Amino acid sequence: MKAIRLLNDENGNSYFEIGTLPEYFTIDALYFNIQTKVESYQQLQHKAPRYQYVVTLKGKLEFTTSDGKQFLIEPGILLVAKDTEGKGHSWKIIEGENWERIYIVPNQNAPDYFQKD
Repeated sequence: MKAIRLLNDENGNSYFEIGTLPEYFTIDALYFNIQTKVESYQQLQHKAPRYQYVVTLKGKLEFTTSDGKQFLIEPGILLVAKDTEGKGHSWKIIEGENWERIYIVPNQNAPDYFQKD
């Protein structure tokens, strides 16, 4: 499955990698939650609160990393958020009015299984 991973460079700036997640792997999850509410602060530059997977169910978003580069997230593209330091990233909804998503929070030491293209 197509995936995008957010990371931090040695200076704490966020950047992204495009790749995939393999089929049939198990996430050592601590918990998950569903979110539909979009708060204005979430659209400002922020770091990920923890290492987490974000599964978009509805909406199309444009993310901007602190290095100024952009990518799109929509259903069918998993986000692996690991930019937990520095300035972080921002996003805006570019299609639809809502962003329906599931956050899966793994054990913070668990591998992410991301395979860079």
